[in-house]
Amino acid sequence: MSERDTEPVVRRAPDVEYEAVELADGLHKGVLLGDEQGTPNFNLRRFLLDPGARVPRHTNEVEHEQYVVEGDYTVGIDDESYTVSAGDSLLIPAGVEHSYRNDGDERGSFLCIVPKADDEITFVE
Repeated sequence: MSERDTEPVVRRAPDVEYEAVELADGLHKGVLLGDEQGTPNFNLRRFLLDPGARVPRHTNEVEHEQYVVEGDYTVGIDDESYTVSAGDSLLIPAGVEHSYRNDGDERGSFLCIVPKADDEITFVE
């Protein structure tokens, strides 16, 4: 039998707290799995985009893998804009400018997986 460095975790939805993200209007973040749950390599977060939410163009020092859970909203990546919907997936490489905009009447949300590494956000707008 092999020795494990990490213990399994099952985290229930009501146990996740969502906080407003200060630098973006109408954006909330919940850490689904992170340091407190002992994740060894990645953090799993869920972001909620309220109707009218705007996240300015910015870059991160780490890549983002995202999965759209609900709603329709616009993601700007480099010089392109994409309307995404539930079930769509995105890869935003480290250093690539991106933004979010929810012009609809329904909330949008997405899961975001990022590597456990130092990340610095640089706003372009």
